[in-house]
Amino acid sequence: MPMKSKTSIQDFGKKLVALRKAQGLTQTELADKMGVTRRVIVYYEGEAKYPPTHLLVPMAKALRINVEELLGLKKSDISESNHAALWRRLKKAEALSKSDQKALLKVLEALLIKNNSSKVA
Repeated sequence: MPMKSKTSIQDFGKKLVALRKAQGLTQTELADKMGVTRRVIVYYEGEAKYPPTHLLVPMAKALRINVEELLGLKKSDISESNHAALWRRLKKAEALSKSDQKALLKVLEALLIKNNSSKVA
């Protein structure tokens, strides 16, 4: 039984790293969003301990997921995605000017249309 507990604790640390990176956040950025120090994030990622309950909601909000996804009770599209690099880049695109965001959306839409039409043909 202790072995199973240790595995799930290690899984939480790995999951937290994956979720943070999928959002394009550094440890410092996640800590700032949560109102804690970077060392707290390092501890839960590396030492792999579950965070106390009072940190679950701020952590989930900072990662733009719900607590169930954070705890692994519900599958998270972001953490399980094979396209985490795409998610990170899209997250960074939020910092672009409105006109650049519109241009990016047009390019993305054109690629999606091209991809759909090539599958139909």
